[in-house]
Amino acid sequence: MDATRAVLAVSVGQPRLVEWQGGSVRTGIFKEPVPGPVAVGPLGFAGDGQADLEVHGGTDKAVYAYDESNLLHWREQLERSDLTPGSFGENLTLRGVADEEIAIGDVLSIGSARLQISQPRQPCFKLGLRMGDPKFPKRFLASERVGYYLRVLEPGSIAAGDHVEVTARDPAGFTVRQLVALWRSKEASRTQLERAVALEALAPAWRVPFRERLERNA
Repeated sequence: MDATRAVLAVSVGQPRLVEWQGGSVRTGIFKEPVPGPVAVGPLGFAGDGQADLEVHGGTDKAVYAYDESNLLHWREQLERSDLTPGSFGENLTLRGVADEEIAIGDVLSIGSARLQISQPRQPCFKLGLRMGDPKFPKRFLASERVGYYLRVLEPGSIAAGDHVEVTARDPAGFTVRQLVALWRSKEASRTQLERAVALEALAPAWRVPFRERLERNA
């Protein structure tokens, strides 16, 4: 057991209208830490919501997690001490479960729930809205510190302070960071793309584009 792996905060939020670039945008990216334990099921945490269900939410994006190391990175890079748990729209702010240490398909036991890593995050313009910088999503992706989504294998409840245990690992898995690097690479090999497409736990939102790239390179 790695005692350093833990939940720092559980954050939720409901969609709201926000003024942005001369118009109004409905978004659920504003999350705030809440006291636990908080129930989590196939579609996410109780009290949480998404504005655009075509691209957010669903079983493959039930929970979004971001590691403390990434949060500290952006505090330093952006010189912003106001970046706290939930600032990146994450439901779980974790310690010791970084993108380069965890892989697609890995299973985490947290509290009384079991969750599986399904895909990295693809930032949209709403992250720019949240950060007050429309160019930030591109910088976020380039950093490869994007965090990851999880599907809920067994519902339960999770609270700040809960231990995070990696109970299963996919021996063929890419780490989250490796997969993001492959996504961004213009020189991905056929072998790498085949490995990505073969990941059983990888969500269609990532598997399909990798398969299309593979077919174009056939």
